[in-house]
Amino acid sequence: MEMTTTPAGDAGAVGQPPSVDPALVIARGKRVYLRVLTPGDFDYVVRLAKDPFIEKMVGSELLQALRDAEGKAAAVFESCLRDPTQVAMVVMAARGGAEPIGFTRLFNIHVDEGYAFLETVITDPRALRKGFGVEAGKLISYYGVDALGLRRIEAKVYEYNRLSINCLRRNGFHQEGVLRKAGFRDGRYWDLLVFGILKEEIEDQRRKDQGPPPRRVAPKGRV
Repeated sequence: MEMTTTPAGDAGAVGQPPSVDPALVIARGKRVYLRVLTPGDFDYVVRLAKDPFIEKMVGSELLQALRDAEGKAAAVFESCLRDPTQVAMVVMAARGGAEPIGFTRLFNIHVDEGYAFLETVITDPRALRKGFGVEAGKLISYYGVDALGLRRIEAKVYEYNRLSINCLRRNGFHQEGVLRKAGFRDGRYWDLLVFGILKEEIEDQRRKDQGPPPRRVAPKGRV
C-alpha cells in the first residue's frame, strides 16, 4: 500500500513532469521506491481520477475530489500538496523509467492520537501481481511509524477488490469489521471491509522482511 509531511513547493510547475531528483526519494525497497508527490505530477494524477477502472476499484477521496473539481482540479491538487493531514508519495519501479507506476498516501493523519488511513494504488498493468503494491504499502507504513510516530494505520477496501484485500493481508493488516452496504458501484451497494494494523505488528512485519542476521562464518583455517 510516501520525506517531508508537505512536499516542497518549488519542485516544479504544475503539469511539468519532474525528473527523479534523489533529494525527492523518501524510501527504497527491492522492487519500488517512493518519492515525494510534486506539482509536476498533476497531469498524471488527473488521468488517474478520470480512469473508470480505478474509480471502481479505489474509493479515493483525493481522486473523487479531482473528479468533482469542475475546472478547479489544479487548486484541489495544490491543496493536497500543502495539506498537513496527509502525506502523498509516488510509487516508482526500482528498475524502470521515470514514469510512476502508482501512488500511495497516508491521510486523515491524527498526530496526537497516532493514527492515519492508508491507500495504495498501482496503476501500471505491467506492475500488477508482482508485489509492487505490497512493498509500497510497507514502505509508507514504516515511514508513518518512524517519521510521524503513528501507532495505528487503517484502510478500507471494497469487498470485490480481492487484489487490495490480499495486499493488505500480506502486509500484516487484520480485518476488523465490515461497513455493510456502504459503497455504491455499478447500480448496487457493496460492503466496505475495514482493516487495521498496529505499530508493533508493523515492526514484526519489518523484522520478518529483514530476515535473520547473516550467520558469521570463520575464515578458512580457523575454528
